[in-house]
Amino acid sequence: MSEDKKPVEMDVTDYTDPQCPFCVDQYKSDNVRPIDLGRVITKLDEYLSHNDYAGAERHLLYWLEEAKQGNDLRGEFSLREECMGLYRKLGKGEEALAAAARTLRLIDLLELRGTVSAATALLNVATVYKAFGKAADAVPLFEEARGIYEEKLPSDDSRVAGLYNNFALALVDLKRYEEARELYLKALAVLANVEGSEPERAITELNLATLAEAQYGLEEGESEIEARLANAEKLLLGSDLPQDGNYAFVAEKCASVFGYYGWFAVEAELKDRSKRIYGGKV
Repeated sequence: MSEDKKPVEMDVTDYTDPQCPFCVDQYKSDNVRPIDLGRVITKLDEYLSHNDYAGAERHLLYWLEEAKQGNDLRGEFSLREECMGLYRKLGKGEEALAAAARTLRLIDLLELRGTVSAATALLNVATVYKAFGKAADAVPLFEEARGIYEEKLPSDDSRVAGLYNNFALALVDLKRYEEARELYLKALAVLANVEGSEPERAITELNLATLAEAQYGLEEGESEIEARLANAEKLLLGSDLPQDGNYAFVAEKCASVFGYYGWFAVEAELKDRSKRIYGGKV
C-alpha cells in the first residue's frame, strides 16, 4: 500500500445523478417558457453514460441559459442540481458553490421548504459543501434533509441510504467517527432491502474501511478494513450485475480504493470492466 496516498472517499453523488424534481406544485409564474426538462435530462444521461463530462457541461450550460431566458425557475432549479453534481465531479469548486447558492435561493423562491424536492436539493448542496472543505456548514443541511426524508419517504427508499452515506462522509471529516459509523450501518440496512443495490452497498463497505483507518489507524483497524474490502469485492464482482454506465463509474472509483489497500488483482479487474463498458465492448 502506498504511504503517500489516501483512499478515495466514495460519495454517493459520484455514482448517482441528482434526483431532479420534475413536478413542483408550488411553482407559479406568468410569462414562462418552460424547457423540455425530460428531454434535457435524457440527453444529459447519454453524455454521462459515456463519461463525456465536457459534453455534459456544454449541454447543461446551454439549457440553463434557455431556462433563465424563459423565466423557467422550475427548470433552472433542476439544472442547478445537475450542475452541482457535475462540477463536484470535475473539481470545479467555485462553479459548484455558485450553483449551490443559487439552488438554496430557488428553494425559497419556489416555496419548497419541507418537501422531498427541497430535501434532495439540500442534500446536494451539503455534498458540495463537504467536497470543498465546508463540512461543518454541510451538517445542518444534512440534518434538515434527513428530517424530511425520514418523515416522508419509505424506510427502504434508496434515497435515504444515499443521505446517510453522504452525511457520514462529512462527519468523518469532522472526526465524529461513531456518528458516521452509525449512519453507514443504517445505509447498509436500508440497501439490504433494495433490489440491485450491490454497487451502493459496496460503496458503503469501502467507506466503512476508510472510516476504520481514520478512527483506529491501519494496524489497529486492519481486521475491519480487510473484512469490509472482502464484502465489497463480493458485491462488485458478482456475475449477474448489470454492466452499464453506473456500474462502470462505480467500478472505476472503487478500483483505486482496492489499490490503495494493496488488493491489486481486484483493482485491475474493476478497471478492466469499466474500460470495456465505456468502450462498448460488453
